[in-house]
Amino acid sequence: MQKIKSLMARQGLKSPQESMSDLSPVENLRIPSKEELRELREQPIDPQAEQEMIESIAEVYYSCDSFDMVKHELEKLPPELDLQELEDHRDTLKKQQAAVSKKVADLILEKQPAYVKELERVTALQTNLQLAAVICTNARRQLGVSKEGFTEASLGLLANQRKRQLLTGLLKSLRTIKTLQRTDVRLSEMLEEEDYPGAIQLCLECQKAASTFKHYSCISELNSKLQDTLEQIEEQLDVALSKTCKHFDVSHYTKVQLAYTLLGKTQTAMDQLHMHFTQAIHNTVFQVVLGYVELCAGNADTKFQKMQYKDLCTHITPDSYIPCLTDLCKALWEVMLSYHSTMQWHEELDNKEGPATQDGGASAGADESVVDRSYVKKKLEHGLTRIWQDVQLKVKAYILGTDMSNFKYDDFIVVLDVISRLMQVGEEFCGSRSEVLQESIKRQSVNYFRNYHRARLEELRMFLENETWELCPVKSNFSIAQLHEFKFMGQCHSPSLSPSRQAGTGAAGGDLSLFQQFLLEGNPFEMHIENKEEETEDVLASNGYESDELEKNVFQDYDSDSDVPEELKQDYVDEQTGDAPLKSVSRETMRSHKKSDYSLNKGTAPILTNTTLNVIRLLGKYMQMMNILKPIAFDVIHCVSQLFDYYLYAVYTFFGRNDMYESSGLGLISSRLRTTLNRIQENLIDMAADPASVVTAGVEDRKEKVPTPHLSQLVVLTKSGTLYGLAQRVVATESLVFLAEQFDSLQAHLDSMMPAVKKPFLQQFYSQTVSTASELRKPIYWIVAAKAIDYEQMLLMMSGVKWDIREIMSQHNVYVDILLKEFEQFNAQLGDVSRQVRIPLAVSNVLWEHCIRLANRTLVEGYANVKKCSNEGRALMQLDFQQFLMKLERLTDLRPIPDKEFVETYIKAYYLTENDMEQFIKNHREYSMKQLANLVNVCLGSHINKKARQKLLSAIDDIDRPKR
Repeated sequence: MQKIKSLMARQGLKSPQESMSDLSPVENLRIPSKEELRELREQPIDPQAEQEMIESIAEVYYSCDSFDMVKHELEKLPPELDLQELEDHRDTLKKQQAAVSKKVADLILEKQPAYVKELERVTALQTNLQLAAVICTNARRQLGVSKEGFTEASLGLLANQRKRQLLTGLLKSLRTIKTLQRTDVRLSEMLEEEDYPGAIQLCLECQKAASTFKHYSCISELNSKLQDTLEQIEEQLDVALSKTCKHFDVSHYTKVQLAYTLLGKTQTAMDQLHMHFTQAIHNTVFQVVLGYVELCAGNADTKFQKMQYKDLCTHITPDSYIPCLTDLCKALWEVMLSYHSTMQWHEELDNKEGPATQDGGASAGADESVVDRSYVKKKLEHGLTRIWQDVQLKVKAYILGTDMSNFKYDDFIVVLDVISRLMQVGEEFCGSRSEVLQESIKRQSVNYFRNYHRARLEELRMFLENETWELCPVKSNFSIAQLHEFKFMGQCHSPSLSPSRQAGTGAAGGDLSLFQQFLLEGNPFEMHIENKEEETEDVLASNGYESDELEKNVFQDYDSDSDVPEELKQDYVDEQTGDAPLKSVSRETMRSHKKSDYSLNKGTAPILTNTTLNVIRLLGKYMQMMNILKPIAFDVIHCVSQLFDYYLYAVYTFFGRNDMYESSGLGLISSRLRTTLNRIQENLIDMAADPASVVTAGVEDRKEKVPTPHLSQLVVLTKSGTLYGLAQRVVATESLVFLAEQFDSLQAHLDSMMPAVKKPFLQQFYSQTVSTASELRKPIYWIVAAKAIDYEQMLLMMSGVKWDIREIMSQHNVYVDILLKEFEQFNAQLGDVSRQVRIPLAVSNVLWEHCIRLANRTLVEGYANVKKCSNEGRALMQLDFQQFLMKLERLTDLRPIPDKEFVETYIKAYYLTENDMEQFIKNHREYSMKQLANLVNVCLGSHINKKARQKLLSAIDDIDRPKR
């Protein structure tokens, strides 16, 4: 038994009892069946494989009797379990157990007869010891005789023994060589299983063993075969490395990197990896684009496969452009995600091996590992920019390969959104600002936007020329935020974020980057098609009042509604529910609005037209384009200003242009408004263009201009019954004011998207154009005021009044009653118009101001036509004017009465002395020369003599001379 143990000790084995004690209780209780023992015995004997299997058993299994194998195996399990790996490891343990059991059984069976025989010999030895002494004695005696006789035989025996030993060594070598010859089968199996580290390790061990037997001629051929096998393994390893570029798998990549580490080619592997990533980008984009090109071509022509990628991109049709772009970005995302995961894998490896290397001392292997990791880290960091640059160039070629100038707006916004998301990916991938993508999309955007804006201006001209200036009913709480074109402002408060980007960084994503969100599944480019078909909305609602009962009460208080169409009694209905929103508006509130604001209970509904709504929608679209692509923000805002300019110019041209402005002396058009109108006419309006040929005009500067719009023939501004189109004028003017208010509300947002150097343009646009919208009220409503009341009839009636009376009158003249009757009729007409469209307080104030101002100036003009006038006549003038003011104040809430002092001062000037009159003439330039001259002439004979008259007339002439 001691010999068996010593034999096992020399072979590195333990006794069966000790081996069995190392097994778990479950394995210890299980006794192999006879069939299994028979199979073990019948299995082909491979001593070398059996020996390798035994040697592969970890040293810890031989450490001590108390060793817990189950605990040891459980602790070795990785955090994430893989059933296949567990089954493989279990099979390995079973194979090791079978090898040990078989080895022990073989040794026991082999040595058992010798053991029995040895016991018998021991027993016989005791019996023969006594005979041995006698034999020894006889032997010694006969030794001398035998010495010479056996010398030759002994030498022969030694020679045979030596030969035996040589043959034994040769047999061992031959067995090893035979094992080496069979390793190619195992290597093939390992490669099929993708066990690259095991295959390389086995191949290296075989090469090492082969170098030991290189003195055999057959080994040289084997060495060559092993070298070929190793090269084949490296080729397959390179193929396996390339697979990680599209679909990164941690276990697969770990095997590949371990294999390259065993080969000592970590740095070479990293160089190859970057080459594969570059190739993957090229192959991926080419296959995606080729697939769409062949699909659209509809034939099996293979000419496309031989094209260059840049040429292939030019064959993409507009219908397939967006799906192809989306798939292209999805495929490129997969490549970049694989690269990002590769970097993460190496970072985690550095975090694990970094401290271990520092604790392991400064060995040569540790130094080499540090150098390799440093090289890999730098290579990966430099590769980020290179990979992203390749992606940008491929996408740039695709973007510039198609002319997008005729794309639909929504489609172009989707393109911008996809590219914006791709630029965000690039920023998170390597911190790049994506200059290549920005420049290419800017080129396309400028080209697209120039054509798009030109078409929109022509469309706006068509809208304006067909606009009947009827009220577009919207719900009372309408705001531009309800329009789809402005939804992006609610989704992202930062101008740098696109709608899709905001959707990707919602509540589910938090502050995670795109690579963190979509690491395991999903793709950041999958949401665009879903968002494209989201919502349908119509902000238009039925026209009318908010409550039928309220409307009834209002009209009972104000006037009879028997002649009002039924549809005008409805209110603005909520566009989504169809219900009329109720508001608590008291009758007293309505009465308080009767005189000052003809809006009735429509006071909260904005006044706008279909064209206004169209311009606002265009503004939203333009801002959305700015929001997605900041580099063209200035070009877009410049076009936005042209939309507003053209709308303002059209309203002025249709309703406000009149040659009587200057002669009225009322200062209706301010210098700022006049400058703005002149600028618009010079820069935007093509005054000489023929509407039929404007689109095909060849002059470059005329391409940037739009013909003057013409008012629709359906709009009649000459009927006195409608107050000369007052309803249309109110809708046009107040829609412009509403549009200006919306521009004001968006100024901060527009300013945030403007480049710093271009912000003065925006400020100038607001200060010189937008702010002048309300100033158009004066010239537009002045035309109504000038025609609504017959001022010429009043002059005629005043000329028939006798003013040189000698007694003070207590009754005013008839012309005052006629004038007041005209104002009452005007007030009634305003009420009629207000049933069609709300007349805001500011509008009614302007109308009343114009009418009163014109009436007062007509009074002064009438008084200036008087040939003779007495003090009693002047008193009658004052009586007439006071009667006019008293009755007028009952009709309007406008305070103070405009130009009241203008009339009173002129009447009172009759009483001035010569010196005071001269000072009066110099100080009151607001009166005409005729009015001042008449004042002097009428005073002649009463308190001014001829000499004084001549002096005063000369003073008037001196004042008038510079004007001439």
